[in-house]
Amino acid sequence: MAGDIVPIELGLTDGDLVTLWAPEWREGDDEWEAFLGRDEDLFGFESVAELVAFIRTEKEHDLDEHPSWSVFAALSADEFEPDDEHSYDLIGVPEMAAGDPSPEIVAELEGCLSIVRSIGEVCELDVVTRFFHANPVLGAVSSGMSTFYGKDGEALWTDIGLAVAKGWDAVLDAVDHIITTPDVDQAAVAVAEAELLAAAENEVDTDDVDEADEDLDLLDEDESGPTDSDDDEDGDDESFWSEVGIDPVRIITRDGTYYSLRCYLDDAPVFLGRGGLISVFASERALARYLADAHDHDLAQVSTYEDIVHAATDGSLEIEVTEENVYVLPGLAEDIAEGPAAIDAEQLELAVELVSDAADWADDDSVKSALVTSNPLGWLFSFVLRPDPTRLAPSAPFDAEADAWRALEHGFEARLRKH
Repeated sequence: MAGDIVPIELGLTDGDLVTLWAPEWREGDDEWEAFLGRDEDLFGFESVAELVAFIRTEKEHDLDEHPSWSVFAALSADEFEPDDEHSYDLIGVPEMAAGDPSPEIVAELEGCLSIVRSIGEVCELDVVTRFFHANPVLGAVSSGMSTFYGKDGEALWTDIGLAVAKGWDAVLDAVDHIITTPDVDQAAVAVAEAELLAAAENEVDTDDVDEADEDLDLLDEDESGPTDSDDDEDGDDESFWSEVGIDPVRIITRDGTYYSLRCYLDDAPVFLGRGGLISVFASERALARYLADAHDHDLAQVSTYEDIVHAATDGSLEIEVTEENVYVLPGLAEDIAEGPAAIDAEQLELAVELVSDAADWADDDSVKSALVTSNPLGWLFSFVLRPDPTRLAPSAPFDAEADAWRALEHGFEARLRKH
């Protein structure tokens, strides 16, 4: 929900600490982001009970004027337990980046980098800001595991590991330096501990519930045939984006990773933007914020677009990019220069789709002309994407084809209007 205040856990040099983070919220035309702290200090506590006690007894801190603070501060103690999604092992970042990538590792690393970037911005930590500015390659982590497949993906992951190995110690030192643990009222701590204990004792054992549900499902199936869950397995419920018929897209260029929207009307592509310029954003959160406000663009004419605006306005909108809507441009020109064997057909097909869609939307025939099979680039792409053992393979050198693709890639990047 927009305007939330989130309990988080930070794994730091001296141990794990809990605190609060308020992701970006709007007040009028201004955007704010904050952590629980005061002046130049970020408050961290060794236990949830101490955090709760501080919140209930202290009023002077940077979150006191947050629009949701009065409601949030009145929550029960167990509501301040950080969940797994908001537990950040900052001390473990070098180990994550040094190992082999996996979907879990990439997601965990992305979370750690994102929260540290926010801490650096909010607390004005020059060391942290310089670290991210000097290493734009770190932005690739937000694209997920799909970015790190293949030769180029492996090289990209290695570059990320080298950047972390070189600069993370200084970043962690800077964060450690601003962490302060205020004194808290011990009576209030005791009350919070009692609440947490009572909540834990009242929790239902989910394993027992799952086993009981399974037994009931089996009984229902024996007596009444297939259960509703069987029907669910035959077809997943449509996602919000499937229902509105508009897709979030992630575009990875040499300059960074960007997010936008696209749909098809009578097979014709329509992007978030106007006049042939695609509006793109550096994060899912920035895109969601943009969608909450009124803007003049081509997607606003789509009948279901208002559903997106409503979801963005009430805070329920989640930008979910599926694998088939992730487009990776870096490295493709270099692979083309090496020849067909070096080209990742899946990456190529998606890149051609994106560049072609953008050109078609802008009523630009240059991409279509460049990719006809009578041209060397079109012939090479046809050979890779529609293999035929009877077809004569294109012959080296492929420098002209690589240059032709770079021109299309640069033309596409010129269409991106970065917000």
